[in-house]
Amino acid sequence: MRVAVFTEPHRGASYDDQLRFARLAEDGGFDGFFRADHYQAMGDEPALPGPTDAWLTLAALARETSRIRLGTLVTSATFRLPGPLAVMVAQVDQMSGGRVELGIGAGWYAREHASYGIPFPGTSERFDRLAEQLDVITGLWGTPSGGTFSYTGDHYRLTDSPALPKPVQTPGPPVIVGGRGPKRTPELAARYADEFNVPFTSIEQTTEAYERVREACHRVDRTGDRPLTLSAGIVVAIGRTDAEARRRAAPLHVKSALPPEDPVVGSPEQLVDRIGEFAAIGTARVHLRLIDITDLDHLELIAAEVLPRLDGTR
Repeated sequence: MRVAVFTEPHRGASYDDQLRFARLAEDGGFDGFFRADHYQAMGDEPALPGPTDAWLTLAALARETSRIRLGTLVTSATFRLPGPLAVMVAQVDQMSGGRVELGIGAGWYAREHASYGIPFPGTSERFDRLAEQLDVITGLWGTPSGGTFSYTGDHYRLTDSPALPKPVQTPGPPVIVGGRGPKRTPELAARYADEFNVPFTSIEQTTEAYERVREACHRVDRTGDRPLTLSAGIVVAIGRTDAEARRRAAPLHVKSALPPEDPVVGSPEQLVDRIGEFAAIGTARVHLRLIDITDLDHLELIAAEVLPRLDGTR
């Protein structure tokens, strides 16, 4: 089981906060540091000092870490054009020595789009744009050196792109597609993704989502030489005592735009057990969402009391 940490800097975190957290995660033996791509908090809190851009942050972390995987869960397709995004991610992959992963989704939080003047089309169009973005990004990365890439879609058109720069990883950084959607999300994952992620829900709902993506892989004739990694997100609030765990879980009770979640609130042993339940349904990687990025003791507790009990984390 590979264990990554997932952070939400839009709740309130500076770059230095994220750097401390990423370095400690690397030193603690975690597989990856992933961050959300949002420009605004989900509740009414001020979330000072304000947002940090996901890819600008990851570019800096690429130069200040050495082993840990770096990526987004997930980049919003509404925020960036696919050509420049492909350039951006390829460059950060170079800067990291080949440690970058691109989680990408259709975008969903209307409030942040309105706040920063970002167009926010309807759901169907957002998914259409996501599909074209995946076509463009993987097409640019996969174009042989010296060749050109052209694309004509309903929303994006590229003419004779030199398809540069090239990422270190070939044919490109791993692509993560995820969510709870029953139709288009599994299809997009089956066609384009290296990893399918189900975020922060129950074992039962995750099992159902895995079955949908397996069926989608069969429909698109995805062959066994290109296996799809199955991953899951887990909201975590554990402690050495019940009181400590409850304190860490307190933000989960604040009103939010997020859908219902199934957190682990309790002891390190409970988190080990939950990860084992996910492993039993085919999960190969878990992304642990830690609510407070300044709570370094929480991260250290998981590194000391959870990771050593799991196979393949160190």
